Parts: sequence; C-alpha cells; structure tokens
Amino acid sequence: MIKTAILGIGTVGAGTAEVLTKNKDVIARRAGQEIEVKYILCRKPRPDHPLADRIVHDFEVIVGDPEIAVVAECIGGATVAYEYDKRCLLAGKSVVTSNKELVAKHGMELTAIARDKGVNFLFEGSVGGGIPILRPIVQCLAANEITSVCGILNGTTNYILTEMIQCGKTFDQALKEAQEKGYAELDPTADVEGIDAGRKISILADLCFGKNVAPEEVKTVGITAIASADIEYARILGYKIKLLGRALRTGPNSVTAFVEPHLISKSNPIANIDGVMNGISVKGDAVGETMFFGPGAGALPTASAVAADVIDCVREPNTRKYLGWWPSEPGYVTDPDLISSRWLVRTGADLSGIGAAFGNARFITAPAGAQGEYAFVTDYMSRAALDRRAAGMDVRAVYRILD
Repeated sequence: MIKTAILGIGTVGAGTAEVLTKNKDVIARRAGQEIEVKYILCRKPRPDHPLADRIVHDFEVIVGDPEIAVVAECIGGATVAYEYDKRCLLAGKSVVTSNKELVAKHGMELTAIARDKGVNFLFEGSVGGGIPILRPIVQCLAANEITSVCGILNGTTNYILTEMIQCGKTFDQALKEAQEKGYAELDPTADVEGIDAGRKISILADLCFGKNVAPEEVKTVGITAIASADIEYARILGYKIKLLGRALRTGPNSVTAFVEPHLISKSNPIANIDGVMNGISVKGDAVGETMFFGPGAGALPTASAVAADVIDCVREPNTRKYLGWWPSEPGYVTDPDLISSRWLVRTGADLSGIGAAFGNARFITAPAGAQGEYAFVTDYMSRAALDRRAAGMDVRAVYRILD
C-alpha cells in the first residue's frame, strides 16, 4: 500500500480526494497496489467533510511523515504552493499538481530537483484539465520534432465567445452569465486578459521545444475589446473569433509564444469547440497534426488528471518520469509581431487612405456596419508592418487570421 497526502481541499483537492477514494479498487488494479489518502491539508476545521478524520492543519505533519510517498498539491498560486512542493521534493516525496501558475513559473527548477532526488514532479492537469496532452507530448510524440502547438486553453473565455457568437450577447452580458454559472471568477482578469492561457502555452512551449519560455515572455491579448461588429465581419468571411494560445518555432534556435484572439475558419475543428471545452493541436514532423479535445476545467476532469499522475508515481516506483526542460539563452523567445499573417482590420479611415496604405485589400460589407466604418483583410505581413502602414489611421480593431 502507498500512502498519499493532498494539499488543499478546494475544488481540485476535493475532486482528487473523491476520485482516489471512490475509484480506489480500479485504481489499485491499475497502479499495482492500493493507494490510500492518509492526510488532507486544510487551514480550517471541516468536521462535516466525509474525510474529516484525515484532515490535518499542519504541513509539517505531512512533510515529516516517512510513510507519505506521493503528495498531490491542490493549493494554487506560486507562493505557499511553491514552498510546500519544493520541500516535499527535497524530502524525497513525489509531487503531482494541476497548478499552472506554479509550473509555468517554477517548473524548470522543480523538475530538476525531482530528477536530482530520484522522485517525480508531474503536472498533467496544469494544461487542458482532464484532456491528456502533456503525457502524449513527452511520450507518444517523443520521436517527433514538434513545430507548433496551438489551441483553446481557457474554458471561461471560450464560453463567453460562444455566447457572443451564437446568441448575439455583448461581452458584459456573456461574462455576467458565466459568473452566475460558476464558469468565471468574481475577478475574471486572469481569464479574460489571457493570463491563464499564457501560463498554459508557456508550459506547452517548454515541453514541446525543450527550453524555458518564461510566462512573462508570452505576449497576451485578451477578449475584452471584442465587439459585436468584429464577430459579424468574421461570420461574413466564414470565420469565428477564438482566443488561441500559440507557440511555434521561428528559427533553428528560436520560438515564439503568445495568446490573442484570432479569426479561425469554420472548417477548422478548433473553430467548432464551443462552451467551456478546450482543444489543442500539436504538429510534429513525423506524425503531422494531432488534436486533443475535452473538458478543460472543473473539479472531476482536473482531478482525473491529478489522480492519473499519482498512479504513474506508484505504478513503477523504480522508474522515474523525468519531465523537464533546459534554460534558454537571450533571444530564444522572439516577438510574435514579426510573424507574417493575414489580418482583419476594422477602421474609421476613408477608402482612399486605406487603398493608399494597403493596396489590394479585400473589403467586407456588413449590413449592420457603422456609418463611415470599414473592415478589410490584408495580404500577408507582420504586425509591425501593418502598424507602419496604418500609422495615423483610426484603427478600431485588428485580428490575426489563422490559415
């Protein structure tokens, strides 16, 4: 029997405890032995909790107990969780987590400690919730040189955009509804400004390309400025607006990673991922394009990934799964504004000015278009080149088109 501890009893912690206890028999068969939750760390007493007899309030009880072989950290954030995870690894305990902020910021250090101590630091649930994505990248696609990874990485923003596209709601209306349904936090900044997706694409870039892409190097643009007019222009073109996280190679020893709203063709499978679902595309030189879809958040989907990592730690105790990546040198992460794309531009500039700046731009006519406002699609160019051409214009919206 292997004994584990869970740090935190919030949404993911409670879900993990539920999965490990409810499915203990099938988990024991797949792990090769029984897994028992010995402790659950919680700051406050929870006498009515079904596992109240396992709740402790002092972390030292867990880190100092030699019986605890695997710790599931479900606290969140990158302060207390970082301290606890690091101490558990240094104490020779494997650690699993779904904490994307922690992994994006400290993952390189913590995976190195795990390697040095001969234990595991696993974090499948940190990206995509219940979607298996990190394990396929480092195992099933290990023979590939990965060229790009792209996807819908945040269920909150995908739900808001789905409501705006399908039901004609404004951003504020869709956000309020998402909060009422529990899909969005009272302070939704990390979601709607692309910060959450930025952390996830940072982790994906680390594993896909093998060198560190710090979260602060990921340029993020959120969805708060998307207007109904933009959605209508996209619809006329046969596209949808989706918030995508993307990372791709830009040279032999350079990559870029960014989050921003894109126009994506309705024929692309990712365009048809709606509601709170996530979808991720990974391209390798041998396999081509692979796609992963599923629930990107929630107590049980994320707990499913956390529990699977626990099983991995237990199944082969003498075999370590060394996830990790190397430091990157200056200049490794390049500016996404240098990538050539087609662009949708909405502007209040006059037609002669647009024609002089952009030549054979393709104009879009919308029945409900504002008076004196025009939208057009450019030829391929970088964002930097677009900004130079549009200097002095009344530019109201710009969207990269994913081809």
